[in-house]
Amino acid sequence: MTQRLVIAAFDLGKRLGKLVEHHPRRMTAALAMLLFAGAGGAYAVASLTPDASELPVVEISESVQPLPLDTQAQVLDLHSLQLYRSELTRSNDTADTLLKRLGIDDPDAAAFLRKDAQARTHLIGRAGRNLNAEVGDDNTLRKLVARWTADESGNFNRLVIEKSATGLASRLETAALTASTRMASGTIETSLFAATDDARIPDSVATQIAEIFSGEIDFHRALRKGDRFSVVYEVLEGDGEPLRSGRVLSSEFVNAGKTFQAMWFQNPAAGTNASKAGSYYTLDGKSLQKAYLASPLAFSRVTSGFKMRFHPILQKWRAHLGVDYAAPTGTPVRSIGEGVIEFAGVQNGFGNVVIIRHGNGHSTVYAHLSKIGVKRGQPVRQGQSIGAVGATGWATGPHLHFEFRVNGAQRDPLVMARQSASVPLAAAAKPVFEQSARLVRQLLATAASLQTSSVQ
Repeated sequence: MTQRLVIAAFDLGKRLGKLVEHHPRRMTAALAMLLFAGAGGAYAVASLTPDASELPVVEISESVQPLPLDTQAQVLDLHSLQLYRSELTRSNDTADTLLKRLGIDDPDAAAFLRKDAQARTHLIGRAGRNLNAEVGDDNTLRKLVARWTADESGNFNRLVIEKSATGLASRLETAALTASTRMASGTIETSLFAATDDARIPDSVATQIAEIFSGEIDFHRALRKGDRFSVVYEVLEGDGEPLRSGRVLSSEFVNAGKTFQAMWFQNPAAGTNASKAGSYYTLDGKSLQKAYLASPLAFSRVTSGFKMRFHPILQKWRAHLGVDYAAPTGTPVRSIGEGVIEFAGVQNGFGNVVIIRHGNGHSTVYAHLSKIGVKRGQPVRQGQSIGAVGATGWATGPHLHFEFRVNGAQRDPLVMARQSASVPLAAAAKPVFEQSARLVRQLLATAASLQTSSVQ
């Protein structure tokens, strides 16, 4: 029987071989169907297995021998913890108080800061310098880096104090600043500076905002509660640390329901003179740079306007033919426009006074100065410092008395500044300007949404 089965199987194999040889595609498809059916059968069988939740659970317990604790403790002893701390220097810092604020208890480091010439010159008693300290787990100093900007060169200084095998050593380095962009927005409740403080905007940026829109908005008298602003500005960084704010790139101010927008534009066609070609424009291309600045001070409070007033010294009512600005003694005073120094000296009740001739019969007067920084006949440019606020002459306290004269007759300086002419955008620069303006609109919308999000 077995022999017959073997012969039959051998004969079946030969026939199958001939079928595959003569009909290879059909036989291959048939075999595939058989395999698929077999797989389906396997799937059907597998699906009939018991549910896993019904299977018995077996608990296996084994004893584990931990590593010796002494070995682990030795490894931990070899591990050194690195701590990093940041601070800003203060003008009243000593070596000991500075290290204490950084959480450093290191008499050797304090002694080094006291005796090292570079640390005494560039660190101790210098306010506003950015500090990063690397501290060991024993609270001793390993590395201290101070960064600051000293000028407008585009570089920053880096003082590095580092511990080596021979002790602490210092070195002074210079590196290039990098610029990053930030956005912010705020709402006026009491004043511009209070609102920018709440929005964590640097004072220098707030001052620029006031300067940019000074020809359109009277920031001394026209601000309203609920006025809104948005700003996009540069931050100059050293090693990724913000060191100072840069230029305002664009801004929007809504005053009494009216929207004002501005952007900084520098014509690429100006080439090497590009730094002189930059100016602020409205987003439709109107220049915001007027022939005259709105104020001879960067930002101050008007204490007496162009009107009738009771004179504090003469004790009688009389016309006040200028504008008085309250400011501390020594505050820089600047020329509101290009011109030539007509007078620089002492003049009766004005005390120390500077008079500038601007052309077209226009002249400006800057009185009660504590010091004068120009000479008669000297040309001056718009924004150039000409002296400092004081209380010389007939003055009850430090302030600046400012006048704008047309052919010798006094006019309201704030009105004259707003009415002064501006330089239009060159026609060749308009295509590039319009492309930039489209991007600025998107950025200002994003900046404004930051405040909306925070309110919601």
